[in-house]
Amino acid sequence: MWVEEFSKYYEQVSVICLEKGDFNLPKNVSVYSLGKESGKSIIKYVYNFYHLIFKLRKNYDSVFVHMNPEYVCLGGLVWKFFNKKIGLWYTHREINLKLRIAEMFSDTIFTASKESFKLPSRKLQVVGHGIDTKKFPILISDFSLPLSILHLGRITKIKNIEVIAQVTKNLIDNRINIKELRLVGTPITNEDKEYKKFLQNLFGKLNISNLVNWDESNSDKDTFSVSTVSINSAPDGGMDKAVLASLAVEKPTFVSNQAFKNVFSEYWEMFSYPYKDSNLLTKKIENFINLNIEEKTKILSILGNKIRTEYGVEVLIKKIVSILK
Repeated sequence: MWVEEFSKYYEQVSVICLEKGDFNLPKNVSVYSLGKESGKSIIKYVYNFYHLIFKLRKNYDSVFVHMNPEYVCLGGLVWKFFNKKIGLWYTHREINLKLRIAEMFSDTIFTASKESFKLPSRKLQVVGHGIDTKKFPILISDFSLPLSILHLGRITKIKNIEVIAQVTKNLIDNRINIKELRLVGTPITNEDKEYKKFLQNLFGKLNISNLVNWDESNSDKDTFSVSTVSINSAPDGGMDKAVLASLAVEKPTFVSNQAFKNVFSEYWEMFSYPYKDSNLLTKKIENFINLNIEEKTKILSILGNKIRTEYGVEVLIKKIVSILK
């Protein structure tokens, strides 16, 4: 989607990727692979990288690197020599040597929020996030009980899913009827898989195992339509696109990440809670449930419209292009 949007602003777009699969892109887009599809080899990747940036040097004026500061580390001197403008997109809490070197070579660093780029830099441009809003149509919300609670995202420790588990238990103890706790996402690393085992044990201790729906399909199909409330319990940092998607389809979405303060605007207090504070989060959800249907619909419509008009990928790419040019 990003590449397609970039192609609307440039005569030619050359994409270098680690591995090339099937794609359907405009005619002015060319895709080049570093060769992973034919076998893993760091030496091969590096050779192909330099071969391509030299070979294509007359075909591009600017370079945009997405979430891979190591590419800026490798190509920075070459691109500076050829007078290419370098833009890096980076939204992550981690600061490492690769990022520090990439910051030195980059002309501009794009990020979603001030919380999603922790390294101080005068080159930083906070441009918000972008989602494919066409992919998330407005859903007619059913606020009737029982509640279906959604967590959308990778099953990993930093997501603090245990907070959502405790909230589910709290709501049950407060006589709120719960249909399911739906976890859409997969554990990737061995550490993630251990975290899933921890969660399974916790669900048993809280006596909510029968309510948990593990959905590892990673499919957007029916993700939101079967859910009543969406919760994101990650700490301050990057803007999780799952939150934007939940709001785009007009689902009540609760967060602790301060990066979303401007997204929720006047409704920040209604939908935010202190980090890992399951008791206050429980209270916030109950307060929203107790609003009348007209008020709920009005609030979610305002937030959904804001996401569609300010956080669509087409809006984001337009901002990036205007700065890169």
